[in-house]
Amino acid sequence: MSMGGPGMGRGGRGFMSEEEKANAPKITWPLVKRVLSYLKPYWKQMILVLAAIVLSSVFNLMPSVLTGRIIDEGLIGRNMNALVRLILLSLGVTLGANLIGVLESYLNTWIAQHITFDMRNQMYRHLQKMSQRFFTTSNQGDIITRMTSDIDGVRQVITNTFTSILSNVITLIVALVAMYQKNWILATIGIIIVPLFTLPTRAAGKTRWQLTREAQECNDEINGILNETMSVSGQTLVKLFCMEDREYKKYEDVNTKMIKLYIRESMAGRWFRVVITTVASIGPMLLYLVGGILIMKYDSSLSVGDITVLVALLGRMYGPVNSLLNIQVDWLRAMAMFTRIFEYFDMPVEIEDQKNPVRLYSPKGNITFDHVFFQYEPDRMILKDISFTLRSGNSVAIVGPSGSGKSTMINLIPRLYDVTGGCVKFDGVDVRKLGLKQLRENVGIVTQETYLFNGTIRENLLYAKPDAKEEELIEACKKANIHDFILRQPQGYDTVVGNRGLKLSGGEKQRLSIARILLKDPSVMIFDEATASLDSISENAIQEAIDPLIESRTSILIAHRLSTILAADEILVLKDGEIVERGTHENLVRLGGVYTELYNTQFKKALEAEVKD
Repeated sequence: MSMGGPGMGRGGRGFMSEEEKANAPKITWPLVKRVLSYLKPYWKQMILVLAAIVLSSVFNLMPSVLTGRIIDEGLIGRNMNALVRLILLSLGVTLGANLIGVLESYLNTWIAQHITFDMRNQMYRHLQKMSQRFFTTSNQGDIITRMTSDIDGVRQVITNTFTSILSNVITLIVALVAMYQKNWILATIGIIIVPLFTLPTRAAGKTRWQLTREAQECNDEINGILNETMSVSGQTLVKLFCMEDREYKKYEDVNTKMIKLYIRESMAGRWFRVVITTVASIGPMLLYLVGGILIMKYDSSLSVGDITVLVALLGRMYGPVNSLLNIQVDWLRAMAMFTRIFEYFDMPVEIEDQKNPVRLYSPKGNITFDHVFFQYEPDRMILKDISFTLRSGNSVAIVGPSGSGKSTMINLIPRLYDVTGGCVKFDGVDVRKLGLKQLRENVGIVTQETYLFNGTIRENLLYAKPDAKEEELIEACKKANIHDFILRQPQGYDTVVGNRGLKLSGGEKQRLSIARILLKDPSVMIFDEATASLDSISENAIQEAIDPLIESRTSILIAHRLSTILAADEILVLKDGEIVERGTHENLVRLGGVYTELYNTQFKKALEAEVKD
């Protein structure tokens, strides 16, 4: 008979923290129904699991029932054949129960893994549809947690919580039926005793849970001290201010506190086992006492074997009852986890693809902003009544102070965001009516922050065109002024660039990005501060790659380099989200307005620096 205190092995899982209580979800039928909907595709396997649980529960209790017959028929009855037969039957039933348990475990794991597989795919697909707003406002760590830990928790819920409820309920029902078949008086006493067994379990569990929480807080504090003082910067500061003794004292104090808590927690567990073992023995002793009175005083038909069976069944009931009393906490935690996952699933997709999009058969790259308004938040307008047209083959430069809305403008073209007023047109068609795939295939953007995957140069280039031939790769890299650099690498095009292109300089990454866009071969090319934050040599190399592209393609340029701006057919001057000036360089300089100020403070200085270099 197990006396180990079911439910205590995981640090008091039957108790919830204050934060968990505050964030506990409201359990509604729609929520439960939605959770169960993930089980629906696997209902056949669930029926098999249920059947396996029933059989396993029955088979697990049968050795306890057979013990009575072994005592009465085999030992007391001195029947060797019956003794051997019943013992072999008991062993066979135990083996059968274990084999069924293996089948149940496999089916359980199979269902759980397939459901988490479905949920991960659904979540990934849903997040891919989210607008850029979601990724700029959401915490990346939170996104990954929902995708990994939360969804992985679903597997734990299915393999543990759901099946535990079924298994415990069935075990209790079978045990009660078997007990009442033997003797209703002793069965009733057993029902009264079992809940009393759980009182010390819960009291000790609550104490250990509190001690575990305090120990964890101490552990977090120790980790905080180590992170601060064991880092290079932290150690430098400690040494320069001669604070070694003070930091050691802080560490020693917290470490002492944690050791005391761990000792208290360990001793609380010891005392718990003493109490629980004592309390657990009361039930069997009481059944023996009452059973003895019934046999000796009232000449009952009850046998010694029957009393042994009742005692064994009573012991088998302790675990399931204690588990079911704590099931509310497990259930609430499970529902809280599902609620967190559903919060992401329920986030609306802002950038919806058209069901029947307009198809452009020969995209030219004409761009029109028609009285465009845009805002990230309701009370903060970013773009105000922006209107201009860029003809195919022409180029436009967008300049303006930092924060004036330049990058926001270009993000509206491939629909990374959608306008909140007016419309952006591609070849005369509202971009919202075009298919996202065709639209984005025809827009190429080179940004200041170039992103490269942790792979080879070739793999990063082929991301734009997976079926590109070697000649196409080489041609694009030559145009981007990066081919010679690649050939100088140990593995050439198969050189690994490292995480986010860590092994490459900023200029090298930018030129690879340009080559990647050239492989994509879009109708419109956008350069968003492509040469910002680079040294003059890298900037010149990139400019040499960009200049021919501006002359041959429809281009939008956001730049601080005067030569780039001068190459554009028209210059738009943005300030506070509005086009305040537009025209050629000469005309804008003569106006004496915003562009003139930018020219004198930024462009002119950059040009002088170029001349010196």
